[in-house]
Amino acid sequence: MPAGVGEAGRRTLIRGGHILSQDSAIGDFTGDVLTEGSRILQLAPQIDAPDAAVIDATGRIVMPGFVDTHHHQFETSLRSYLPNGIMFADPTRPGEPTYLDDILGIFSKLYRPEDVYIAQLFGGLSQLDAGVTTVHDVSQIHHSPAHSDAVIAGMQAVGRRGVFGYFEGYGPDLAYPGDARRLRDTYFASDDQLLTMLMGGEVYLPGVDPLDLWRLAQDLDLMIGLHVVGSLGMRETMDALIPHYTDKHLFIHMTGMSDAAWARAQEVGAHVSLAVPIEMQMRHGMPPIQKAIDMGMAPSLSVDVECTMTADFFTQMRGLMTVQRMMANQTALEQGPEAAPALMSVREAITFATINGAAGLKLDHKTGSLTPGKEADIILLDADALNVAPLNNAAGAVVTLMERSNVESVLVAGQIKKWKGAIVGHDIAALRNQIVASRDYLFETADVTVPLFD
Repeated sequence: MPAGVGEAGRRTLIRGGHILSQDSAIGDFTGDVLTEGSRILQLAPQIDAPDAAVIDATGRIVMPGFVDTHHHQFETSLRSYLPNGIMFADPTRPGEPTYLDDILGIFSKLYRPEDVYIAQLFGGLSQLDAGVTTVHDVSQIHHSPAHSDAVIAGMQAVGRRGVFGYFEGYGPDLAYPGDARRLRDTYFASDDQLLTMLMGGEVYLPGVDPLDLWRLAQDLDLMIGLHVVGSLGMRETMDALIPHYTDKHLFIHMTGMSDAAWARAQEVGAHVSLAVPIEMQMRHGMPPIQKAIDMGMAPSLSVDVECTMTADFFTQMRGLMTVQRMMANQTALEQGPEAAPALMSVREAITFATINGAAGLKLDHKTGSLTPGKEADIILLDADALNVAPLNNAAGAVVTLMERSNVESVLVAGQIKKWKGAIVGHDIAALRNQIVASRDYLFETADVTVPLFD
């Protein structure tokens, strides 16, 4: 691994890669990327930088890291526990665990700060391994100030860009939402750092007026995030709140909402985060992909919950594209091609996964594209690998062929976080032991047997 990469004043030349810049003014080409310290200096077919450390990107696709706008990272310890589950109880599925009753209603309430920390760290490193360089962590685990501090400590230990989502918690030591001011002042006084903060502003919390949460966020100059799910009966509530939508709102899912709510969200510039595989799997409602496109909005992608679905972005992009094309193709077959919306392209899927997410989190001045002046959040994808070669279309290979094993190297703010297939600076075996121990504690305390074979 080249020494000193990412250090202040240190130049690094990523040479000879197939560049997908995600910047329309720069375009795509085979060539070089030059960085200095944490920032991108130049992109060109050939760059002369004799003083730079060199990363050979021959046979690699070089592109911005993926941006995940909604991820419940504390649930890393519960991976695959709910593979067949949906959000809420269904009388035709007696005895089946559900997300609301079991994940949030039982397991989430048992987390100690140490369980929060290892879930954040292990889950964050796993996503970094898969090329996700930015995350918005929706941590509904703020049972005490110590829990909140553990979330932030875990995110800091990963060393990637992130947005700390301060959402609800449970129990006698609950300090939400008032602890938001301490957290903002202690950890997020500056926006010029890897981690920033967002205020949870859910509409379903008992005894809490969402407008109080939204006003607190505005007072602290924070974005406001909330789940918007039609199948949970939120349509009327969201309609009543229409006058209060702002450009700092991040609406997660946005399933089943009225035309008036969509029109207002579009008018004020609110952002929509889609979790397409989870929305289909867990009965949120039809993913509103086409609605957002038709409204001229630029939605992003998010993984949601690993208790039910993987957190890699190759799955997200394929889910997005195949669902949109399925609906458009069916319309073409039933009503004729003229009546059908345009078919999504692989390029559009990558846009959802990168620059759209950065813009939705108000981070597009820092990340989401390979643009001079932005920070060097860069991934190198192996296009010579057995599952990709021969490379015939770079964007097509990323969306339709690749998976996490193709993520060879990852840089965040110019620093190498994964190199030649291995995470840098962490003892993964030791961390695995810690998260297994945490899992064992959670299941034993919940008096639930780990359902290894159902």
